Amino acid sequence: AALAVAALAGAAWYAFGAISSQPIERVTFAGDMSRIAPGDLETFAHAVTGGSAGTSLDAVRDAARKIPWVRDASVRRRFPDAVEVTFQVHEPLARWNDAALVSTRGEVFSAAFEGTLPRFRGRDSSAALMASEYPAIARSVAPLSAQVVELSLSPRGAWEVVLDSGLVLEVGRDDIESRLARFAQAWPLVSARALESKHADLRYANGFALTRVAELKNPEKKKAPR
Repeated sequence: AALAVAALAGAAWYAFGAISSQPIERVTFAGDMSRIAPGDLETFAHAVTGGSAGTSLDAVRDAARKIPWVRDASVRRRFPDAVEVTFQVHEPLARWNDAALVSTRGEVFSAAFEGTLPRFRGRDSSAALMASEYPAIARSVAPLSAQVVELSLSPRGAWEVVLDSGLVLEVGRDDIESRLARFAQAWPLVSARALESKHADLRYANGFALTRVAELKNPEKKKAPR
């Protein structure tokens, strides 16, 4: 009985290996493909069935992960001659520096995108932190009836927010949300002349300093902040 079981197991393993070594003739797709271009899927499938992407599942998965917008992919063999590739795609949150995108997970990736997104500027190592802080920052400036168009994080950890109104908020490194909330609450109360300001320094314990456009062009005329 033991010999019979061993023989059957050996035969099954041999059959599995023989089928697995067969060339891939068909590729099917599953998962989220909403952002993947049909042309990229067609090119990928042709590479797999043509053998240029390799016939092992690991090689197919590695090739799938290189498709624009793909965050991750899993591959299953569908006997006798097909593979099924299941995709996860990135969800874009912002443009990253000058040539990439950052996802809602804080992952930097490269893909073509035509829509409107805020721009994040920082080191690659800060992408996850900026992605996690952005929703709270956007909520904090919402009372200003403005949207964030650019968010920067310096190597020293200082934040800067640029609004679609052109107003630049220098927030600093600490108490980001409370500083923004305090500014948003006080902004409607400032004078009409102050509302023309294009730069606000929020790095004060109990207030902020405004700089008007003329003062930005002539720094030597800038008055001491109050």
